[in-house]
Amino acid sequence: MDQLLQSPPGWSNFLTFMALGSMMLTITLGFVTYAILAERKIMGAMQLRHGPNQVGGRFGLLQTVADILKLLLKEDIRPAHADRALFIIAPILTYVPAFLVIAVLPFTEAFHFADIGIGLLYYIAISGLSTIGIVTAGWASNNKYALMGGMRAAAQMISYEIPLVMSVVGIILFTGSLNLIDIVNAQESLAFIFLQPIAFLIFFIAGTAELNRTPFDLPEAESELVAGYHVEYSGFRFAFFMLSEYVYLFAISALITILFLGGWHDPIPYLELDGPGLGAIWFSLKFIGVVFLFIWVRVSFPRLRADQLMEFGWKVLLPVALANIFVSAVIKEFFF
Repeated sequence: MDQLLQSPPGWSNFLTFMALGSMMLTITLGFVTYAILAERKIMGAMQLRHGPNQVGGRFGLLQTVADILKLLLKEDIRPAHADRALFIIAPILTYVPAFLVIAVLPFTEAFHFADIGIGLLYYIAISGLSTIGIVTAGWASNNKYALMGGMRAAAQMISYEIPLVMSVVGIILFTGSLNLIDIVNAQESLAFIFLQPIAFLIFFIAGTAELNRTPFDLPEAESELVAGYHVEYSGFRFAFFMLSEYVYLFAISALITILFLGGWHDPIPYLELDGPGLGAIWFSLKFIGVVFLFIWVRVSFPRLRADQLMEFGWKVLLPVALANIFVSAVIKEFFF
């Protein structure tokens, strides 16, 4: 991979990049398809009810596929007074950043699309762009409910993006690098979740808010906003908004695995179970655990009110993130 990035440009490199990009897209879409199914089954088990169990056999394995086909076949409706250009481009503006951030995520030491020196900064910068798509969707729909949902989303994402970014400052202090591979290698003997447990909690909570997932799903709260910023969207355009949420779930779960759980390294270093094929297995197990935690939180907590959401972000998460930076700096200075 590194030799590919350093070699001169040409058709062979272009085709290789296209093949790698297509592979990542296929993996991501496969994850989205069965993450939705897994979420339904897990929520059903936790709430003592049935999840999908009919379509595609005993376990409902093709239920999500059927839902996707249904969305694609639905009529594409555009309100008569909507801004046509912005209405069409908004779902794309929401989805594209979600996929672009995956480019810098290293799944093993050898399997990553691009290794850049500021991978963490790239992720944070690009992921924030999806807010533009959400606000654009609310504005372009020419619907007061949609506009209110878009503005709530903007306020929420700005509020929680700040503690999310501040929570990783401690990791940067310990590693001295924004390169995600360097951050993983710095955890070879001890995962950062043990050195930065408060940062992990802040990052997870803020990440949940960034994903618009329960209990921070106010931008798409059906009971208050008639489905929020995408109320006027139908068919495959609505599917883009739903797809971006689950692609971000894939991306942020992988990022948490990289930043706090040691990535592809053996979770118990003293067993020396690292190997050529084991790295991907360790990463996958940690990744699945993080996804399960996101689903568990969705099942367990009720939706917050708008004032509670903003107060928690500014009055709780932000001060705690600042305190964590100070404590991390002291620990780095005197103990490392």
